[in-house]
Amino acid sequence: MTRTEVAHRYPTPALEKGLDALELLASELEGLTKTEVARRLGRTISEVFRMLVCLETRGYIARSGDDERYSLTLHLFKLAYQHPPIERLTTEALPIMRHVTRQVNQSCHLGVLDGDRVVIIAQVNSPLSSGFYVKAGGIGDLMRSTTGQVILAHQIPEISSRAIELWCKHNGMRPPRDLGQRLTKIKQRGFDERKSYEVEGVINISFPVLDDRSYAVAALSVPFLQRIGDSTTPSKVKRVLGKASCALSEVIGGVANPKESLRQVG
Repeated sequence: MTRTEVAHRYPTPALEKGLDALELLASELEGLTKTEVARRLGRTISEVFRMLVCLETRGYIARSGDDERYSLTLHLFKLAYQHPPIERLTTEALPIMRHVTRQVNQSCHLGVLDGDRVVIIAQVNSPLSSGFYVKAGGIGDLMRSTTGQVILAHQIPEISSRAIELWCKHNGMRPPRDLGQRLTKIKQRGFDERKSYEVEGVINISFPVLDDRSYAVAALSVPFLQRIGDSTTPSKVKRVLGKASCALSEVIGGVANPKESLRQVG
């Protein structure tokens, strides 16, 4: 029996309505009103009302603005990151990150997008006796995190827009005026290098980890701190980290272009 035949034999109309609504809203960046959802799905308002209330209560959709437009939240996105592929990502990343730390005598961490925040899911210390690091499990502000902005710059536009909108809502402010220009520059370069917003003397360097569509699933980062007597430079970190991000992208089945990364940072 095919999946279609099974679906016809065991119909679940309420679930199908909910899934139809989620799929519809996924393609609508500006959201839709209750009336628009009903019209687009060919349903009556009474048919979709209870379903929308349920989805909103469970956190899958939210209403924004005075016009009561429904939009997807990042709840589905967060569920996807709780899936075993994240475990595989960290498993594959750790040996590569250890190699990075041995090459540059700096710590290295791996971060992912979680709503309007950045979560550090893996971290490896510098092999030296002292150094600067970002701890695993740490939470970063999307607008202040190099890791987060590298992911945004290489992310599906709809997901980036929703993350920024959620950040604005939670922080009660507009995003930086130069955010668009900054993300465009990061995308063109293929990485980001920027002074830390939090620690004097630290230079954050970050490269995306790309899936098979060239969208970022994570970012590898090194918070570079110049050590007395150590010849490691930011340029060397960029070369090593660029190769590492390509290697991790490849091993998870994503897109890697080592020559382009080396050209960009050379």
